[in-house]
Amino acid sequence: MIVGGCDIGSTTGKAVIMKDGEIIASTIIPSTTKPEETARMAMDEALKQADLSSIDDLDYIVGTGYGRLKVQFAKENISEISCHARGAHWMSPTVRTVVDIGGQDCKVMSISDEGKVVEFVMNDRCAAGTGRFFEGMARVLHCGLDGISSLENQGAEPSTITSQCSVFAESEVVTLINEGSDLKNIIAGINNSVSGRLNSMVRKVGLVEDVALTGGCAKNAGLAKALEKHLKVSVKQLPHDPQIAGAVGAALIAVEKAAG
Repeated sequence: MIVGGCDIGSTTGKAVIMKDGEIIASTIIPSTTKPEETARMAMDEALKQADLSSIDDLDYIVGTGYGRLKVQFAKENISEISCHARGAHWMSPTVRTVVDIGGQDCKVMSISDEGKVVEFVMNDRCAAGTGRFFEGMARVLHCGLDGISSLENQGAEPSTITSQCSVFAESEVVTLINEGSDLKNIIAGINNSVSGRLNSMVRKVGLVEDVALTGGCAKNAGLAKALEKHLKVSVKQLPHDPQIAGAVGAALIAVEKAAG
């Protein structure tokens, strides 16, 4: 059986093709202004990778993410909450808490032994702690997202950033720069501030190990390190790209739907 999952987020589009329970193609592309166009481009690239001629070669496709209703070739659309849970569980079956940090929101899910969502909390009212937030901070610091993520750039004395608003937090960072604060301490302070908010969300659903990060911001090693300090547990490294977890979950659900 060959299935597809397409996860259309605010900043990137992801597509995954699975055959007999294994990933045979995956793509991540920047989102366009039209979700339906992003979905088509992502899936076309995945089809090319899998050496398939068309979408008709897939038995079932599930769409998910911010733009899931615009995945016109999907036979069904499923919440990204369920898809990230399933994808993370498939990648690492011991995971019980999933922290998904996307371009414009973040979610924490408590999941069962089968990868089903037991409880979740979501922050979609503020950009603080999302991909957009980190992009803004990288722009102010002129260090790029890699600079914020690098473990070498995590200062020993994280600067204090108190604002819960991304706009005001950016102003705090500008002030720290003007005061001559060490760049590495500012970077560590940014990751520490976000991890503190994530820690509060995790505590609301109940911390159960193993903990894993999904979404594009899961690639921020500095954030993962800071979150470990707050949670006082290790954050598990997933064996596949954490940014495609939602698309993988969608593909896994597609298998069930096709068999259904």
